[in-house]
Amino acid sequence: MSSLSDTEHRGRGHHGGRRQRFFGHGELRLVLLNILKDNASHGYELIKAVEALTLGNYTPSPGVIYPSLDLLQDQGLITVQEEDGGRKKIAITVDGARTLEENREQLEQIQARIKARMVGHELRKNPQMKRAIDNFKAVLDLKVNHGEISDAQLKQIIGVIDRAALEISQLD
Repeated sequence: MSSLSDTEHRGRGHHGGRRQRFFGHGELRLVLLNILKDNASHGYELIKAVEALTLGNYTPSPGVIYPSLDLLQDQGLITVQEEDGGRKKIAITVDGARTLEENREQLEQIQARIKARMVGHELRKNPQMKRAIDNFKAVLDLKVNHGEISDAQLKQIIGVIDRAALEISQLD
């Protein structure tokens, strides 16, 4: 798949700040094809489907979706048909389905990465849990990324994290 604009990679947070890129090169187009394999759709519905897939952590803007759809159409991977009222119905083509199947492994990796990013999503809605996770990340960032750390210290940190994970897994 051809190159994406930098904006396709950025998610929008609920707080208006910039977030880490959600999709890499060509990935959003693959996700769109996967959504379209089940049902023809409209642009707005595709935006909402991506948002639902990411549990609201990424909402592609029309300025990202429509150029991606234009490229998919130019590549013959989707069709766009005008409906009454000016809405456009978007459907996957046979070539689009073949491309999706040829990239099944990459799509599975994308889906696994999305799922991994969503781990703890519900937990982070709890203010105390969010504070604890943010505190943990800040301390880890300060210790590992902003200071001199020896191999022995790194080994200790990994041990602490592993013990905490084990302890949490053994809670009733």
